[in-house]
Amino acid sequence: MAAQNGNTSFAANFNPPQDHASSLPFNFSYGDYDLPLDEEEDMTKTRTFFAAKIVIGVALAGIMLVCGVGNFVFIAALARYKKLRNLTNLLIANLAISDFLVAIICCPFEMDYYVVRQLSWEHGHVLCASVNYLRTVSLYVSTNALLAIAIDRYLAIVHPLKPRMNYQTASFLIALVWTVSILIAIPSAYFATETVLFIVKSQEKIFCGQIWPVDQQLYYKSYSLFIFSIEFVVPVVTMTLCYARISRELWFKAVPGVQTEQIRKRLRCRRKTVLVLMGILTAYVLCWAPFYGFAIVRDFFPTVFVKEKHYLTAFYVVECIAMSNSMINTICFVTVKNNSMKYFKKMMLLHWRPSHHGSKSSADLDLKTSGMPATEEVDCIRLK
Repeated sequence: MAAQNGNTSFAANFNPPQDHASSLPFNFSYGDYDLPLDEEEDMTKTRTFFAAKIVIGVALAGIMLVCGVGNFVFIAALARYKKLRNLTNLLIANLAISDFLVAIICCPFEMDYYVVRQLSWEHGHVLCASVNYLRTVSLYVSTNALLAIAIDRYLAIVHPLKPRMNYQTASFLIALVWTVSILIAIPSAYFATETVLFIVKSQEKIFCGQIWPVDQQLYYKSYSLFIFSIEFVVPVVTMTLCYARISRELWFKAVPGVQTEQIRKRLRCRRKTVLVLMGILTAYVLCWAPFYGFAIVRDFFPTVFVKEKHYLTAFYVVECIAMSNSMINTICFVTVKNNSMKYFKKMMLLHWRPSHHGSKSSADLDLKTSGMPATEEVDCIRLK
């Protein structure tokens, strides 16, 4: 689940290259970096890049496998079984859809770019812009969906007497999540382009990413801070406050009345759910904080990286680690908490069941997908 991606592409203030005199991000040419254009300066031939390529390849392969298969299973199960279509799972579905699209569309191109061709884009401008845009949208959808889930849990646990949002409200919230993500990610497509990064033995290494004109440096920095604020700082602070208030309610507030076994079981299940959600938030921060920190230093204090030969390699590794957060979301939300594999197996059994054994209707199968009632109070398996 994704993306879900600050700017997930490599954004930079850039002076357009003159003829084939390549330039690096920021307002520095190769001369400013004092890097001669010969084979000895090909960073893709170094041990550092070889190690980074292994890390990036493993991360991308993991995303394609875990997010591709896991989210497909969840989406198929959600489409098939009405029992799964509670409000929280509809919010989780946004994570699943966005991460699934990244896994099957973006990651194969990125595997080719980072690992196979070693930092050379060979698929044209349209695909360069499209992959950058989809990856960025996925990140924002994932972040906004996680925020919506936290608020939903807060309202359900801290204010249980207030009416929960209905499906109409949830549909509006989902539409808002996608609309906001699609709109604020437009610059990642508009400024995405290709340019020659460097030339080694007459072989061009073509960079694909965001390149902002130098005369728009102020706009880029403003946009960068805007994204950092509304897609990282605000969501993380809000989710932290929500889960802190929920924790106080579940662990430090006395439950009025007689605590029956059913009440204690309900409390244990809610605590387990909140612990999982707090773990997901922690993983999100650990994965994405280095990426945003790296981007802020790169954009506002570029001299820190001026003499660092492998800073591009380091950035790509940090970026792939950040993208790997989608695997954690998929494992926690989709395959574990929703028991999606069980539903998927039932779908396969229903599909391949011989006709003379197929007297039971799909509705009957729906009713037997779980031995416990599908409610938050008693179900410790699925996230409600």
